Amino acid sequence: MADPSSYRPKPGQIPDSPGVYRFRDEHRRVIYVGKAKSLRQRLANYFQDLAGLHPRTRTMVTTAASVEWTVVSTEVEALQLEYSWIKEYDPRFNVKYRDDKSYPYLAVTMNEEFPRVQVMRGHKKKGVRYFGPYAHAWAIRDTVDLLLRVFPVRTCSAGVFKNASRTGRPCLLGYIGKCSAPCVGRISPDDHWELADEFCDFMTGRTGTYLRRLEKQMTEAAEEMEYERAARLRDDIGALKKAMEKNAVVLADATDADLIAVAEDELEAAVQIFHVRGGRVRGQRGWVTDKVEEITTGALVEHALQQLYGEETGDAVPKEVLVPALPDPLEPVQEWLTARRGSNVSLRIPQRGDKRALMETVERNAQQSLVLHKTKRASDLTTRSRALEEIAEALDLDSAPLRIECYDISHLQGDDVVASMVVFEDGLARKSEYRRFEIKGRVGDTQVWHGEGQDDVRSMHEVISRRFRRYLADKERTGEWVDGNPDNPGTSENPGTSENPGTSENPGTSENPDATADAPIASSLTEDDGRPKRFAYPPQLVVVDGGQPQVAAAKRALDELGIDDIAVCGLAKRLEEVWLPGDDDPVVLPRTSEGLYLLQRVRDEAHRFAITYQRTKRAKRFRAGPLDDVPGLGDARKQALVKHFGSMKRLRSATIDQICEVPGIGRKTAETILAAFASAAPPAPAVNTATGEIMDEEESGTTSDSPGEPVAAGAPEDRRGQET
Repeated sequence: MADPSSYRPKPGQIPDSPGVYRFRDEHRRVIYVGKAKSLRQRLANYFQDLAGLHPRTRTMVTTAASVEWTVVSTEVEALQLEYSWIKEYDPRFNVKYRDDKSYPYLAVTMNEEFPRVQVMRGHKKKGVRYFGPYAHAWAIRDTVDLLLRVFPVRTCSAGVFKNASRTGRPCLLGYIGKCSAPCVGRISPDDHWELADEFCDFMTGRTGTYLRRLEKQMTEAAEEMEYERAARLRDDIGALKKAMEKNAVVLADATDADLIAVAEDELEAAVQIFHVRGGRVRGQRGWVTDKVEEITTGALVEHALQQLYGEETGDAVPKEVLVPALPDPLEPVQEWLTARRGSNVSLRIPQRGDKRALMETVERNAQQSLVLHKTKRASDLTTRSRALEEIAEALDLDSAPLRIECYDISHLQGDDVVASMVVFEDGLARKSEYRRFEIKGRVGDTQVWHGEGQDDVRSMHEVISRRFRRYLADKERTGEWVDGNPDNPGTSENPGTSENPGTSENPGTSENPDATADAPIASSLTEDDGRPKRFAYPPQLVVVDGGQPQVAAAKRALDELGIDDIAVCGLAKRLEEVWLPGDDDPVVLPRTSEGLYLLQRVRDEAHRFAITYQRTKRAKRFRAGPLDDVPGLGDARKQALVKHFGSMKRLRSATIDQICEVPGIGRKTAETILAAFASAAPPAPAVNTATGEIMDEEESGTTSDSPGEPVAAGAPEDRRGQET
């Protein structure tokens, strides 16, 4: 715990002007971002007597090790910079509204030749008109199903559209009149675009004119005794009115406004937003956040506005925003909203009338959301704190392990040996810092073992060594490591493939953390960058999946590197025993222990992450063929080769000149391809599983690069049940 006076700037050093400030911890990670009209006055509030600070503010300033600031010209610039830094650095002590889902929108792709109506989530795209957000996707589909009778706009995917164009037959919606079938030329591109534009006009609230026009057409058809057409128009009017009934008018004069309400207590705050367009409630969304700093309702509203409109422009920002309390000061926020919309935006508190009544409804929703959140996550923060305290007490740690790293080894009977590293901070998974390793049987530049076979102990020693050698290398580069190390921790080595998983099953984009200080990737590891570094942020506790041997290997790796301030333990699967280095008997936590439950979750997540990577590597190895060994030969040219020759057998027997006939294949590449075939082992014959006959490769209809290859003699079978 740091003493704020140790890094307090002198009053004369802090400028008396608008700006944005950042608090960093001892590892240079940004933990708090704030803005101020006067940096000198604002920062002085943090360095008063600790007893006078709010408990969360006191925790923040004692966690921090330095403070820095950036001067800007206006408060609006400070607001914009604060939002950008909060989004970039993800500081742990800032208020962050974390939604538990991505809200669906009704989207019309007006940027396409034939616009399509569909449900969309995530980031908004240029040229697409959005309506919503809606609470549920089925609500969008019900509305669209009603409107397609009147506005038969295309809803099919690009693949279905191309297939219908190729065959000349529309899909089912085209036959039943819910699609104008532009795929087969029933409607011109211009007419279909106008139809989509009318659909958008109706969704924006301009419904009265269109309904009156349909009613007039129905009357004219009845007078001309075209009763079938009149009946169809009558049904169309009924469908439109039914769709309109789903969103009753709540504000007169076709008002466009967003209403924001906040319900809060000392620990948490819930925000609810109603999107009103054309006087009707078009969407609703909400967030719940922990109040990690002392903050007013106006400041909560300001953060909600940043979250809501930080990436919006134009009509996505309404003319009027109604809030329960105004930010202080108001002018910069209002000016910022006006700049994002491109015209004046009114930010105010409703006092009376329909808007005040609707605001009360939004406030009730916010209050119910907070109650529901507390019911679902009853004492969740307390439970996590108790779990960390129980772990600290059971393992005899000096303090609660706020950062826990867990490692697991996975292989299939000794093949494709990999390892995983998962990170939990404050009892919650931090997936952006997950890492995965390919076991190579070496530490640094020294080959220790061949890296194959079922040796989890040596694999664990290698992974721990590689991870913490990188940690020491980063400390040495930033000047934090001054004593040196006999094993030369600064040596650039390959600590494995790291990743940033976008979802629990999608490993995301791989990156190479082996770069030296001169490589471009190292620029993101400089001490001026407050984002979390790949391996430079140490844990308080290392957990390994296994018993006494794995724990001893992990402890030995840390001892060899001279690291003695990181605790190590292992969790054995059989009896869920906790093993400590050097102890002959395990620590047995009660089955009802929150600490044991947290360790189990950490261990299970590491196992899941490791086995997912191992299966990915195994599947890639099974699909590999001779062409995969040719450097610089990508998927497109591989497909071109197979398509040109028809089979791998013909490709193997081709000459260099014949291979050069394939577009994109030069003579040097052709020579490399033939060399790869010459060095590769002859392929095993394909077997017809129905008759037992050995099939010719051309008869099998597949190639060695095809994932649908028949089972060959001697091919390894799937032993998923035996993988660890």
